[in-house]
Amino acid sequence: MDNDQLQITTTDYLEKIAWQGHDLTYIIRAQVSPEKTTFLTPQEFKQQVGFVVYPAGGEVKRHLHLPLERHLIGTSEVLIVRQGRCLMDIYNDERELVVTRELKTGDVMLMVGGGHGFRMLEDTVFLEVKQGPFLPVVEKEHF
Repeated sequence: MDNDQLQITTTDYLEKIAWQGHDLTYIIRAQVSPEKTTFLTPQEFKQQVGFVVYPAGGEVKRHLHLPLERHLIGTSEVLIVRQGRCLMDIYNDERELVVTRELKTGDVMLMVGGGHGFRMLEDTVFLEVKQGPFLPVVEKEHF
């Protein structure tokens, strides 16, 4: 595997891992606490992840979401480490290991490409968010 193909971008808010210019994973560490609303994903992503910041006394005006029809290809997912510690293995589309990262309680991952796997270092609980409906027969391919 040619590590020249790996791009890792780190900001105050996240670590973005890409392979050959294609985003694979965004990792948002637990200690991040921005002072203003900050979205971490590009506007065109099928799943948006960001921080929305309100001052004391602020308000989210009541609303509902309109029934827009969207056409999505693929599945992105968000995992939040609620407790524990694990290693996340991140793979490119050719199923080659690109990088491994340790994750701890409060860390958030957005997986948008390639593959991934987890090895638990402690008892671990994830909160998972992804598009539905879940189709177990056709949605995953283990390798």
